[in-house]
This record gives sequence, C-alpha cells and structure tokens, in this order.
Amino acid sequence: MKLRVVSARNEIENLNPNEKMIHMAFRASNLDFLNLMQRCPRLRMIQVPPSYRKTMSNAIQVFLNMQGIDMLEGDVWGHRKDLDEYFTVEDATIAEIRSLTESGSSMNDVASQVQRKARIGPDLIKYIAKTKITA
Repeated sequence: MKLRVVSARNEIENLNPNEKMIHMAFRASNLDFLNLMQRCPRLRMIQVPPSYRKTMSNAIQVFLNMQGIDMLEGDVWGHRKDLDEYFTVEDATIAEIRSLTESGSSMNDVASQVQRKARIGPDLIKYIAKTKITA
C-alpha cells in the first residue's frame, strides 16, 4: 500500500488524478484541500501530522467527511521525499493487521501491537484494519 507524500502546495497540480491516499506534509489551507479533491476525484484518505490536524478548520473536516474522504492523523517516519514520492506500508504489515483483526483483537490492541513493529501511526493502522486493503 502506498501513500503519496505531498510536501508543498505547488505539488498538488502535478498529482496523478488516480491517487487514493495522500499524506500532506505541509500545513494545508482549506483551498489546498479543495484543490486536492478536484485534482484527485478518487481520493479516499488524507493523512496529516497531528500538529496540523489541530489547526484545521471544522468546515473542511465536515466537507471531507461529506465527500467520503477519511481524515487521519499521523506521520511518515523515516520517509525521504528525495528518494521516493511514496511512503510504502509493507505487505507483511498489512497481512499482520488483517490477521490480528480477523482473530478478534480490538482496533486499539491491533494498533498498539503493530505500531511497536512498524513505523506507522495508530490512525493508519485502524484505517487499514477497517477497510478491505489486502496485502
């Protein structure tokens, strides 16, 4: 599973329209989110760092929710944009999340167990568990 990392607002206009998962690595304005949704009509999830989430307007969060786009909090630890524009969640990590979920573990238990091994945030782990993303 790959998340496209967007580190500046001028990158939005060059995104592939088929992008479904985006990590915003800059403090985006409401207009940036609207431009992103116009550029990527198949968008299903946006992840922003926790410090940025606290400063987002409620209006854009409600609008994203109405459009069926999940807003997650989290970071892409250790990712270097100069090497790859995508942050990759390993297939083994997705398989582990899937197996823990199927075994009946709660979402919080799954998130805490996987977060220790993989460098992804709890919101992203819960999103993977909730959706039918397969390895």
